[in-house]
Amino acid sequence: MPGPARTLTLAAGATAAVVALGIAAAGSAAAGPTAASTAEVSAASNADLAQRWAPIHYQDVDQTGTNALGGRSDYLAAYDFDGDLNARNNWENTGSYPLAATAYYSVMETSTHWFVTYMFFHPRDWSDSIFDTEHENDAEGVMVAVQKDGSTYGTLRGAVTVAHTDFYSYTPQGSTWGAGAETIDGTLQLATSPHDGLAHPVTAQEAKGHGLKARPGYDIKGDGVIYYPAGRAEVPEHPDDRDVSYRLVDIHAAGGLWAQRNNTQLFASAGTFAGDASGSCGDGGISCTQNSANAPWGWDDGNDVPGRGALATDPAGLSANYFRIPEPLNRTYATNPF
Repeated sequence: MPGPARTLTLAAGATAAVVALGIAAAGSAAAGPTAASTAEVSAASNADLAQRWAPIHYQDVDQTGTNALGGRSDYLAAYDFDGDLNARNNWENTGSYPLAATAYYSVMETSTHWFVTYMFFHPRDWSDSIFDTEHENDAEGVMVAVQKDGSTYGTLRGAVTVAHTDFYSYTPQGSTWGAGAETIDGTLQLATSPHDGLAHPVTAQEAKGHGLKARPGYDIKGDGVIYYPAGRAEVPEHPDDRDVSYRLVDIHAAGGLWAQRNNTQLFASAGTFAGDASGSCGDGGISCTQNSANAPWGWDDGNDVPGRGALATDPAGLSANYFRIPEPLNRTYATNPF
């Protein structure tokens, strides 16, 4: 069906160098480190690193149900998609504003590795079952770990995804990393993006609850949107749009998500988005829970050793716990924006 025209917002801080880069040699996931020392790594901005390893993202879409809004409730959006920082009106505003595809990132760096965390936001976590709850706002994501190897963007070694209150571990084919304190839950697939000619990790989110895993842990079932990190915030033309660009925004940008962490309209408590039971929240499920979505520094798998928020705030430490890593892993950060 026809839909709103695509927006063409440029990615915050992204340069044309990554989007236009069409060489396969930059950070091949299966390739091992080169002979160059990590001290010889070419300088790359955080924005370019985030763009290089940003996932090709499969979003399952369900058009049925009281709160589906014809599929819109499964579209990616900015946390301020409605032009304000009041997280308690996002449920009501989901059907009234364009949902331009946006993802958020944070880069942590040591002398041996880069760790890039991505957050995907939805204004609604919704249901069409009396056995499930609903809640306002939803934020889940993935952290990718990249070994410095002398190339500009390094070698992808592992990833950990967030699916509700559980984390899942993955390694790409040919990775040197193995299972540590946690099992490896699957292979992190890569696919070539038609927008830059480079191999990107492939992730997927389920409809409604939006748990995130490496594809095909979740996948599109019927209608769905495929989002590409192509430097623009586009609105899907319909619920089965298979080529939609999303933009990347730095969590630590001036005035951005981290800077707003003490804004009580946006956050109910440390790392937890505000959300109430107003509007139709709860009509599609058994109830509407309040203050139920977490920012990356609030993500937690309570059954695992690393503490709340460590996936984003101490990804080197979490990786050392989750994986068996044969190469040196320096856990001292060059800078720590958290």
